[in-house]
Amino acid sequence: MEVHRLRILFLTLALASVLPGCAWFGRDRDTAPEAVAAAAAPTGESGEQPIIDPRVERRQIKRASIDTEDFEIGVYGGILSIEDFESNPVYGARFAYHLTEDFFLEATVGQSRAGRTSYENLSGAAELLTDDERDYTYYALSAGWNALPGEVFIGKNRAYNTAFYLVAGIGSTRFAGDDLFTVSGGFGYRVLPNDWMAVHFDVRDHVYDTDLLGEKKIVNNLEAHLGLSIFF
Repeated sequence: MEVHRLRILFLTLALASVLPGCAWFGRDRDTAPEAVAAAAAPTGESGEQPIIDPRVERRQIKRASIDTEDFEIGVYGGILSIEDFESNPVYGARFAYHLTEDFFLEATVGQSRAGRTSYENLSGAAELLTDDERDYTYYALSAGWNALPGEVFIGKNRAYNTAFYLVAGIGSTRFAGDDLFTVSGGFGYRVLPNDWMAVHFDVRDHVYDTDLLGEKKIVNNLEAHLGLSIFF
């Protein structure tokens, strides 16, 4: 009986010495993360700050200032070859309305002056036309198509919008005292140095019937000119 009581007393003492140690170790395990977080947090700041800051700084975006005007007005100058009357300087003005990115309408007016024919030069004093009749003026209303839009590069960091276009139209030519119905057509190349200005190089053919030299025929008056225009 005494032995049994001694065993119970021994087990009680053993449990009393073991359980406080377990409780101590458990308490250390529960509080260790808090101690680590408190040690890692900067002085004067809470350790409960989120890892990712949801506050995103907004960027200031500058929008490009691109003109969207559809009207174009300009001037040009070049050379006009009047059949049988030599090649002479020509100058004029153009007005265009861009219907879409591909199609546009164009009105042009040009002025030149006819030279002398080979017959006049060989015959000496013979004059086929008076001084006023040598004035050459044409008007044309045309439709254009930007057939090949693209870009041209100058150096490594500069690129300009371009377009190769075709035009065809009808109009009138006043020459040698007559008003002649005229069909015109040709092509051009346009370069935009910026968003409001364009440089043009055009080649046109002005076709009409005439019997000025005694025989009715179709003449082709070729023109090449360089122009400058602005959008508004």
